[in-house]
Amino acid sequence: MRTPVIAVLFAVAVAAVSLPASAKPWQGIEPGSSKKEDVVKKFGEPSRTMSQDGKEILAYFAKEAIKGTTQAQFKVDPATQLVERIDVFPAPVIEKDTIENSYGPACPAGAMPATPCYLRKLTDDFRTYFLYVKLGVAIFFNEDGKTVQSFVFTTPKAAK
Repeated sequence: MRTPVIAVLFAVAVAAVSLPASAKPWQGIEPGSSKKEDVVKKFGEPSRTMSQDGKEILAYFAKEAIKGTTQAQFKVDPATQLVERIDVFPAPVIEKDTIENSYGPACPAGAMPATPCYLRKLTDDFRTYFLYVKLGVAIFFNEDGKTVQSFVFTTPKAAK
């Protein structure tokens, strides 16, 4: 007998909620732990600072682009000064196989394994992305479905 989809989704949600709260850092900056001052100390003044949805965004692009990127954005909570999310747009072409070899394979059906794995998802415009719930990382692919458009690093709690 096949397990109903709702039961599988419920099991995935329960497993995600019970995960530890550490996030996958990027370039030494960890969502939920690092502060705005850590970003500026490490990368210098951003190309632009803006406000969106009540959050401050430090954007590094053009001549301030961080090595290996065309752009990186750090979303900061103005009250706590904590980095909540990092969006990275890689400069080199990165393929799907490289992602699976670096972060882990697709999650098997049923209970979430102890090791990182991804859930395959679709954006509203039907582009594929991999969600690594345990790592707090989402990887969005270009329209070709094979090469990376961007990485989003956040806390595992926010990655649901």
